[in-house]
Amino acid sequence: MSDNLIAVIIGIVEGLTEFLPISSTGHMILVGELLDFTGEKAKVFEIVIQLGAILSVFILYRDKFMRVLDPRNLKLRTGLTAYHIAAGIVPVMGIAYLTRNLIKTYLFSPFTVVIGLVAGGFLMLLAEKTAKQPRTQDVEDISIRQAFFVGLFQILSLWPGFSRSGSTIAGGLFLGMSRKAAAEFSFIIAVPIMLVACIYEMLKIWEQLSVGEIQFFAIGFITAFVMAYLSIVWFLGFLNRCTLAAFAYYRFVLAAVAYWYLIS
Repeated sequence: MSDNLIAVIIGIVEGLTEFLPISSTGHMILVGELLDFTGEKAKVFEIVIQLGAILSVFILYRDKFMRVLDPRNLKLRTGLTAYHIAAGIVPVMGIAYLTRNLIKTYLFSPFTVVIGLVAGGFLMLLAEKTAKQPRTQDVEDISIRQAFFVGLFQILSLWPGFSRSGSTIAGGLFLGMSRKAAAEFSFIIAVPIMLVACIYEMLKIWEQLSVGEIQFFAIGFITAFVMAYLSIVWFLGFLNRCTLAAFAYYRFVLAAVAYWYLIS
């Protein structure tokens, strides 16, 4: 299989799964195993295409980001603010920094992904079953307290297969947020977290980048950007009509297939 085709396939997987509650990390590990695309080059490529996915969120929510980043708005007491985003990202960033080596050493395997897929699926079903009429319908109306506790749920996503969006949206439902508000907050706080993680990893492997592979990286970046943009737009429309149950059942099926094909 050519490198360009691999770039397209993995770019599609990253773009489609990064912001859906089905775990992009889990899919990337499983697809990497299936395509035999692993090692240092694969790690660099995954970082590059994650930046493409990040860019799609920034473009979709550019007005909110511009308002939040404007220093003149630091005194805002209404709407989404930098304080909400900080409350949502500090817990997971702290835990991720302290446990990063343990996670990479022990949790990046098909078996742990299967566990995460199943556990995350049950978490989403539980959130849907216990969720009451949401008190917070719009992302602009969330409280600092809600933002902080959603950030705590995001810690679960450090286990590959759990899913960042799945954990945070489920947490939002437990805390009285609508699916749409929880999903949009999940997308927004993913940007600084993913950006910091990508920059951190990129600095460690910068010297391994090759000018001759620019086309390979560019194809993956553009593919991930386009697919992430489309998946977010579709997902928000889906949440207006349906619950997270379909994604939970998909995770169970994927876990069963992955276990049978890659583990048993």
